Amino acid sequence: MTTVSQTNVSNAGWRLKLGIVLLCLSILLPLIGVPLLAIMGLPTATVATASGALLVSAEVLGLVAVAVMGKSGYAYIKNRFFGFLKQHGPPQKVSRGRYNIGLVLFGLPLLFGWLSLYISKWIPGLLNTPLPYAIAGDILMVSSLVVLGGDFWDKIRSVFIHNAEVNFIKNSISDN
Repeated sequence: MTTVSQTNVSNAGWRLKLGIVLLCLSILLPLIGVPLLAIMGLPTATVATASGALLVSAEVLGLVAVAVMGKSGYAYIKNRFFGFLKQHGPPQKVSRGRYNIGLVLFGLPLLFGWLSLYISKWIPGLLNTPLPYAIAGDILMVSSLVVLGGDFWDKIRSVFIHNAEVNFIKNSISDN
């Protein structure tokens, strides 16, 4: 069984290129259009309606892009995208020090979010402009997931699997 061959992709030609353009447009349309609508000073109801229309049209445009590309073109794009993510994603195993740093980065935004209601009067600007603090917490959380590595993703995933079991591996050096 072979994956998408280069000949199938090259036969697609203009269809693949047009599909990629339509797919990019379907992604960029809401990312650029919705903020532009928000800063134009239109009434809230108009912005909400137009934003909804942009999101629906972006979804339809994405489906049209897949239809134009065809099965082989879509499989080619999907393989390239996930291949890139797999190549540049977090490693499966990380060192103990990196894991501990990742746990601190993971826990800080959670702890800050919980404590911020109680300590907000002592943190400058938290009550008036909470967005920078929220963005910083999100960046810490996402970076912690990269630092923690692939094994941590498996641990998080197992929380949502009813029959998942823990198997501790005895390590003669650290478990004494």
